[in-house]
Formats: sequence, C-alpha cells, structure tokens
Amino acid sequence: MRHSWDIGLKASDVTPESVWKSRRRFLGGATLAPLALAAPALAQADDDAPTGALLPAPRDAKWSTDETVNSWHDITTYNNFYEFGTGKSDPSQYAGKMSLSPWSVQIDGAVRKPMTLDIADLRKLAPLEERVYRLRCVEAWSMVIPWTGYSLSHLLSHVEPTEDAKYVVFTTVVQPKAMPGVQEGILDWPYVEGLRMDEAMHPLTLLTFGLYGHELPAQDGAPMRVVIPWKYGFKSGKSLVRIHLQKEQPVTSWMRAAPQEYGFYANVNPAVPHPRWSQATERRIGSGFFAARIPTRPFNGYEKYVAALYKGMDLRRNF
Repeated sequence: MRHSWDIGLKASDVTPESVWKSRRRFLGGATLAPLALAAPALAQADDDAPTGALLPAPRDAKWSTDETVNSWHDITTYNNFYEFGTGKSDPSQYAGKMSLSPWSVQIDGAVRKPMTLDIADLRKLAPLEERVYRLRCVEAWSMVIPWTGYSLSHLLSHVEPTEDAKYVVFTTVVQPKAMPGVQEGILDWPYVEGLRMDEAMHPLTLLTFGLYGHELPAQDGAPMRVVIPWKYGFKSGKSLVRIHLQKEQPVTSWMRAAPQEYGFYANVNPAVPHPRWSQATERRIGSGFFAARIPTRPFNGYEKYVAALYKGMDLRRNF
C-alpha cells in the first residue's frame, strides 16, 4: 500500500499519528524482515504534528524494524547538534534561524566526476526510500525514526570514485549567526565525520532528506544528512555541504576533541564501555524516565548485515 504522501495528498489529509500507531507497526524485528502495512497515516496531536513540505517516497521494506516509532515531538525536540548548543532542546530552540535555501553540496576529492549539486538535484539522483532505523548515541539513549532517503552508494557511484577513494568525509555547514554553539567553541568547526569506503557503500548507509514523510526539520539535519544506523549517532553528520573522498583516514571532530573517548569506527558495541559510563544498556526516548533500560544490541541489531565489514578487526581497539 502506498503512503498518503505518495499520491499527492495535503498534510491536512493525513491520518492522525495516534490512529496510525494503533493501526500498524513496522514488522521485521530482530531479523529486520520485510515490512507489512495497514492504512497509512501520520501526525499525532496538534503540538506533535509533522511540519514542512511532504516528501514523496516509495517504501523500501527490507531494512525496517518492528519497534514502535518515536513521535515527531520526541525526534524533533531531543537532539544532539552542538552547533546550536550542548542541551538536547537547544537545536529545536535555535535551528529555525538556519538558512536552508539556496543549498548545494560539493562532492569532490578522489572521484572522476566531481560536482556540486543543489538539494533538488540530489533528491532526484535515486528513488527516495523510507526506512525505519533504531539510532543510538553515546549517551545511551535511542529512538526509532522513519527516515526518507536513499543509499549513499547511489551518489558515490554517480561521481565515480577512483582507486584512491578509501574514505568518505562529511562536512556540516557553519552559519555562525544562526548557530550559537559555534560561537562557544565547543568543537573545532566545521563538524567533520567520516566512513571507510566499504561502510559508505553499504546499502544501510542512508543519504537522508526527510522524516515522517516530510522534509527534514533544521534541528534534525536539514536539508540533507547521512544516517549510519549501526553506529553511534555522532557519526551521522547533519546539514551536509561537502562530501569528500580521499586516501587517508580522516581525523574527525570528536576524535580531535577527545580521542580517548571517541574513535573512528564508533560501532554500537555493548561490550566496550565508554570511559565514563557503560554502554551495555540504553533508554528508549519516550518510554519514561523510570522505564526499565533495555540491553544494547551489537551493531544496534544490524549485526548480520554489517559484521562482515569488520572481520578480523579488534573492535575493542578499533572503537
């Protein structure tokens, strides 16, 4: 069954999320089996309704989880986006000041066809696919989020990487007047993250343009971000303005700031504690502060799909 935003309905035509949640759940679970759908729907109460333009997206069922998705309110008001401050509510408070148009992304480095594309062209580069992922961050909290996007591999193949393309580096925009965290010097800006080439080409690595069938809100990384669901959230660079391919492993922002705590790989690994807390359990946002914590799963539950990328590696040393 197609989504309401597949067929050109207005936001006001969409079923309330409270009904949507009671009618269907994303199927697949620990095995991430294909998705089965009942009637389409979206927004909850008026203060928890998706905003922004509808983003047409056919459904990609393969990678979806059966866990209940978090509400729009959860996803858009509890964020890490240090350019706006270290508080979880800072992005929702300040990100509305960002300038999102015009927006272009430079793709360059070890590629045969370097190019700069605007956001409209990037969305058209491959069919948009909605996927539901569990994202966890180093603070040991997690969410289930319905992202809209396509595999990053589509874009990388389009620019034709050369033999020297061993790593992919993502750079986030810097808008000092709109981003109070930039003025505070929390990190060395711009924010930089990276992946090994085989990680970047994996179909689970998502170039993301939407949330809940609408364009991404600024606080969630508008107009384009990357999502790597088997890694901790800081790896998923937001509001990207450059994707650079290179031979050398990059020194990312958190590696530079605290190398003893944040490594290059950042795979979800409950067996490797953060120096200041355990990562063996996590708290699902929206479950209530006193809800029982749940076990953290290796590679965030995607082990069968991505563990082979790290065969022979010591994941305690390569954290």
